[in-house]
Amino acid sequence: MNDLKSILDIIQRPFSLEKKTRYQDKAVFGGLGAYVASWVTKAIPFSKSSQIDQLKKLSYIFEDYSEALPSERKLKLEESIKIIEQLQNGEILKQNNVEKADTIDQTPIPKDENDDLELEDQNIETMPEIQITDEADKIVALSTPIEYVKGIGPKRSELLMKEISIRTVGDLMEYYPRDYHDRSRFKSIYQVGRSGDYETIQGIVVNQLEITPRRAGAQKFLKVIVYDETAVASMIAFGKRIQYMKQSLKLETKLVVSGKFKRDYGEIQTSEYTYEILSDEDAELIHTGRIVPVYPLTANLIQRSLRRWVKSVLDNYVNYVQEILPSEIRNRLQLIDKQEAVKNIHFPDSEQNLKAARHRLAFDELLLLELGLGVRKKRWEIEEPGISFKEKTDLLKRFVKSLPFQLTSAQKKAFAEIKKDMESPRPLNRLLQGDVGSGKTVVAAMAMLLAVDNEYQSALMAPTEILAEQHYNTLTNLLEPLGIKVVLLRGDMHKKERDKSLIRIKTGEANIVVGTHAIIQSGVEFANLGLAIIDEQHRFGVMQRAELKNKGVNPDVLVMTATPIPRTLALTVYGDFNISVIDQLPPGRQKIATHWVPEGKRKDMYKFIESQIAEGRQAYLVYPLVEESEKLEDLKAATEMAEHFQNEVFPHLKVGLIHGRMKSDEKQEIMTKFKNNEINILVSTTVIEVGIDVPNASLMLIEHAERFGLAQLHQLRGRVGRSSHKSYCMLIADPSNEDAVRRVKAMERTNNGFEIAEEDLAIRGPGEFFGTKQAGMPDLKVANLIIDAKLLEIAREEAFQIATDDPGLIKPEHQMLKKILREKWQQNLEMISIG
Repeated sequence: MNDLKSILDIIQRPFSLEKKTRYQDKAVFGGLGAYVASWVTKAIPFSKSSQIDQLKKLSYIFEDYSEALPSERKLKLEESIKIIEQLQNGEILKQNNVEKADTIDQTPIPKDENDDLELEDQNIETMPEIQITDEADKIVALSTPIEYVKGIGPKRSELLMKEISIRTVGDLMEYYPRDYHDRSRFKSIYQVGRSGDYETIQGIVVNQLEITPRRAGAQKFLKVIVYDETAVASMIAFGKRIQYMKQSLKLETKLVVSGKFKRDYGEIQTSEYTYEILSDEDAELIHTGRIVPVYPLTANLIQRSLRRWVKSVLDNYVNYVQEILPSEIRNRLQLIDKQEAVKNIHFPDSEQNLKAARHRLAFDELLLLELGLGVRKKRWEIEEPGISFKEKTDLLKRFVKSLPFQLTSAQKKAFAEIKKDMESPRPLNRLLQGDVGSGKTVVAAMAMLLAVDNEYQSALMAPTEILAEQHYNTLTNLLEPLGIKVVLLRGDMHKKERDKSLIRIKTGEANIVVGTHAIIQSGVEFANLGLAIIDEQHRFGVMQRAELKNKGVNPDVLVMTATPIPRTLALTVYGDFNISVIDQLPPGRQKIATHWVPEGKRKDMYKFIESQIAEGRQAYLVYPLVEESEKLEDLKAATEMAEHFQNEVFPHLKVGLIHGRMKSDEKQEIMTKFKNNEINILVSTTVIEVGIDVPNASLMLIEHAERFGLAQLHQLRGRVGRSSHKSYCMLIADPSNEDAVRRVKAMERTNNGFEIAEEDLAIRGPGEFFGTKQAGMPDLKVANLIIDAKLLEIAREEAFQIATDDPGLIKPEHQMLKKILREKWQQNLEMISIG
């Protein structure tokens, strides 16, 4: 960088991105204020006095940019662009500029099906090394546009941005490998070809043989013969690779080859390999002869290029990576420093170094996540005003006394925890989780009664109309004898009925409102909402949950789920929630016998269903689809199978049908008949997954069980076993892959929802397990919630200790943590906080 024009170009480069992101000050890491100030300082030595005044004015404009409103930032940006244009058009500037030949590499990046082509570095314009003197400058260095990295240039930087969203040096450093090949151990050629594993040799090219087989239609191929003084090996090439290798692997070429070698046709050969040409001055191998990183790719990127670009970035910029952890934590937990971790996650010197690097970077990710949650929780406990509910009458006692059953000790414990939070001056923010049939609704009803006792309303939002209807009926039966008014609000209600409900909600006549997302629609006004309950919350979007909370003035929030959550996810997605668990089923409930039934035993199973119905029981038959689909022609549709069962299999029994496309009143009519035992067998889609409570139904048959997720299978199974009758779940499945087999076997093995959840997490991974993305879960680049469960516990303990000692993160040793949280994690953390 030796002229003012180049620096001015760099200064305004992030401006277009800042406009596109609506002036959020996120165009460069660290903010535009620090970025502009740093580059202005670098520009002054190349400026005349008249230009220096303009540059200082430019720096002054951005001095308070981070504190300005978006509308103010827009004006600042427009003013700064004018100043830069004046500087660029000045006569003195023109004299300072030296016209440079266009040496930017315009060569398109070749694509090769084997990702093995070597790209020759062209004469690409690159940014000379910058002298970094302080922390602000380090941030600026890592914000350097990627086009200035040696070997990349404008064209390839455009490709990186388009394909994998990499704009800066820092972005490329954080593009971590997805896997590694250990090519660090060289073998003599005479040793290879016996193990079937990847092996690495080093030698010289001694011959090339282009062979056309005699048999008709056989493919022409090339043999490149490599010699290492112990033996020779043949590298076999087909197709496009032939011409490339003929040109690049001339006689006497030194190279390293890593691949799977075989001893076939009287020789040692490989057709599955990568190689690297060695020159006399080669100082360091990056593609072989070491532990080699394997990066996630798109169709337009190849491994060798990506490795080389990452290596170039590390060589020039890794010293500018900032340490974010206090030295006390690093020393106590024996964590390597950040720069070493970044170097070794890409190009590890050994397996041990790779393990240490991954451990350190995974810890950083988990600590930042838990610190964000911990700081917000502490601030919420200190700052947010809430409702202090008190038990003013004997309403709760009368309710518990009126129940036709005894509360379990787990229910009592869960309500005691909820009540303690509701009585405090801080808002309740608690997750209530319990397996299917554990009695969460009764605990929620007790929380709602405590709100009613303090003259506040409660709202319960459920994801489906059937579940909302179920909750409404249950709560009406339980609470109306106590004089509590429960109102239902659904999206498909007739206008007259809906208007009546809206008036009751607005006037406060309705003590409890139960409904679907209709509760959060405009026009629904609460008189005094004090408690918001969200059932099966992962089925709602983030903003839907926020809208329910906004119907009151900082109401208490209770989230319920019948999907047991593995501890690692509970500590992340619900990291700032207090958690209550109902881990005990009501007395009298029996374990549901679950069996994988092969197709050949179908008739025997039908006889068993008939025998159960003869004893007075009822059965569910569940199908994945409502009607035949062209994409899944092999699946039996619920509509067709209901007719088949009624007409051909059980003509003497009453078969009903329910599915999600039916109108609400039609579904309710069918469910009422089934509950009254007017229907013996209910054929259904997964619409009965949650909320249906028919104690007399003791048998669940699930067709194509391999097509359902594990959590969904467990939820469906929970529709039976709701009384003292022995209950059964039959899975008809033809699993075609290992994951499907694992799901079916897990269902046979256990009825425990938490064991099911852990297995589900292991099969699907954290990114997919029940809406973590929807809940705002950040993408973890290194950490894995399954294999890093213990590390998460350690990171949480450290993070919450920091949050307790320094909730504002104002101590000097916490400044980098605060900066990273603000810049990179704030949006995700805000999403998670909504619950």
